[in-house]
Amino acid sequence: MKIAKFMMAVAALMMSTACSGNKKSEANVNESDSEEAQAQAVKNDGKALVVFFSHAGDNYSVGNIEVGNTKIVADYITEMTGADQFEIVTHKYDGMAYKPLCDLAKEEQKNGELPPFEGEPGDLSQYDTVFIGGPVWWGTYPQVMFTFFKKYDLNGKTIIPFTTHEGSGLGSCVKDVKKAYPNATVTGEFSMYGHDVRSGRERVEKWLKKIGF
Repeated sequence: MKIAKFMMAVAALMMSTACSGNKKSEANVNESDSEEAQAQAVKNDGKALVVFFSHAGDNYSVGNIEVGNTKIVADYITEMTGADQFEIVTHKYDGMAYKPLCDLAKEEQKNGELPPFEGEPGDLSQYDTVFIGGPVWWGTYPQVMFTFFKKYDLNGKTIIPFTTHEGSGLGSCVKDVKKAYPNATVTGEFSMYGHDVRSGRERVEKWLKKIGF
């Protein structure tokens, strides 16, 4: 009984991580070990696309940055795999300080908002594999990514979720991707602390090799 209560408390702590994760959960102490267990081989015999949202400007831990943490990881993936890339771009959060952005993100999630974004990813039928990346805001991807999920059908494809964070790991991102695309193969998930991405090229390379890229 005591063990069950302890596990429930750990789970609650993980889901309480605010915005980009300024609380360190026990599940992320050995982040690389968890990724080792999560990574599964992906059959890499088709064309791949990297879809991502990344927030530049004021970010927790790294301060005011010109290039968002997730974009850096997305660029690593593109460089190493030759995958095409589509960035989900919205100007709704431009110029916002960290705290007001967190408050807005929480309100969007509470209300189930689907903010618009710019551009189109092109013909998705040409891709067998889609990497989906973003920061973790209030336990999952930012709401603008759910706008993409609702608009585009990725069922039947292999989907590889990845996140940048400051303590919340993958949050519920994998579960939410599976919910959005119940007939896709969701595998090979990866997470990295935002403050590590600028020196994390080798970690991304190791992960990609492990899943078959």
